[in-house]
Amino acid sequence: MGIVYKQSAKNLIVTYFGFGIGAINTLFLYTRFLSDEYYGLVGVILSTAGLLMPLMAFGVPNTLVKYFSRYQDFNQRDNFLSLMILLPLVTIIPLACYSYLANEGIGNFLARRNTIVKDYVWYIFFIGLAMAYFEVFYAWSKIQLRSVFGNFMKEIFVRAGISILLLLLHFQVITVAIFLKSMVVLYLLRTLIMAFKAFSMLSVKWSFRWTKDLSEVFNYSLLIILGGSSAVIILEIDRFMINQFIAIENVAYYSVAVFIAIVIAVPARAMHQITYPLTAELLNKQDYLSLGQLYKKSSLTLFIISGLVFLLIILNLEQLYTFLPITYRGGFIVVFLIGATKVYDALNGINNSILYNSKYYRSSLILGVFLALCTILFNWVFIPKFGIDGAAIASFIAIFLYNSLKLIYVYQKFKMQPFTRDTFKVGSLLIFLGVLFYSFQLSFAPIINILIKSVLVIACYFVILYRFQISEDIVSKISPFFKSKKK
Repeated sequence: MGIVYKQSAKNLIVTYFGFGIGAINTLFLYTRFLSDEYYGLVGVILSTAGLLMPLMAFGVPNTLVKYFSRYQDFNQRDNFLSLMILLPLVTIIPLACYSYLANEGIGNFLARRNTIVKDYVWYIFFIGLAMAYFEVFYAWSKIQLRSVFGNFMKEIFVRAGISILLLLLHFQVITVAIFLKSMVVLYLLRTLIMAFKAFSMLSVKWSFRWTKDLSEVFNYSLLIILGGSSAVIILEIDRFMINQFIAIENVAYYSVAVFIAIVIAVPARAMHQITYPLTAELLNKQDYLSLGQLYKKSSLTLFIISGLVFLLIILNLEQLYTFLPITYRGGFIVVFLIGATKVYDALNGINNSILYNSKYYRSSLILGVFLALCTILFNWVFIPKFGIDGAAIASFIAIFLYNSLKLIYVYQKFKMQPFTRDTFKVGSLLIFLGVLFYSFQLSFAPIINILIKSVLVIACYFVILYRFQISEDIVSKISPFFKSKKK
């Protein structure tokens, strides 16, 4: 786990810094410098582009990670890498033609409930295109086990650019129209920079002699489209469907609540940058003993960190909402349910990596498609009845089912499961601290309350982890602090 911790630690710092910028944007700049309607529009554009991204990427990011280690011969490697660059065009070119020919019809469909969306079809297309190729070149860096720069571009670059644009908008240097166009440019620029970096890490000599296992690679990529699209649908369809059923301002309110909850996923996102290619390598080597150890360690480590973040958010949510405009303060249920799904994601450890990189990926993709359809159905039922709370309920049910079925499937096929006694100890600890501190209220200013309560919770949490030696990996990282205190 040495390289995992080294890279994960760097990625964690970068990701949290990016989320810090995102928090400033989401909680303060967007909510004050952009109207609710246009903030909702930004959410619709980005979520719809996110839905297109897996289709445009054609499964290449996953395919790169899964098959790259197979090719030791330089000529075969060049053939494979050339194919990976060109393969997304299989869907991008038809989508571009369709967007051009059916622009009016697509706009009318997106604007069925909110007419403001109609004129932004091309914005959605170009951001989706940029997202797709960014993930391709990001995967290019991951296979070299050098994911920090890509993570910086993914988590910080666009967010920092958005901060600057929102400030320019506030001081009337630019208009809303220029802000939206500049947002598209930011995503395209990010992709170009990532491409240059990827080629500097691993250059490729263009070759049009396809690999001997072309059909296997192509079929895998085709199936990954289904899996990737299913995963994105589960995560992004809620904002898209909110736009279809209720006023677009609700997308803004929902986006703020979801952002608060998604902070819980940061540790998992940081660790998965490096564990994903390691999982593929272990599966290719059929080293199931090491894979099982990685499965358990990743699950416990992520549960410890993500569970703590979830606890801190829920305990401080009331004070946190005092910093937001009144219209944005009604998302407690959304934060709780989406946050709970992120903790459950963390408990799954490298579950996704095992499934996507194994010979059983077809079954997991079929499962993903089924649950994506369920997600759409749940949103269709719950959003008209319960608004943004209904979207959160739909996401919670779908993700809970999806993760549970994946855990069962991996256990059936590999006889592996991620839970240990320490998992249940951590769960009990989180419940205990949640009950203990939930009613703990202070009469200071909200920011002072948040700081005091957070420090107390964190101190109790790690003291108990150390005292009862829960998780060798975590204890080894915090032991120097406790030993220095004893001295």
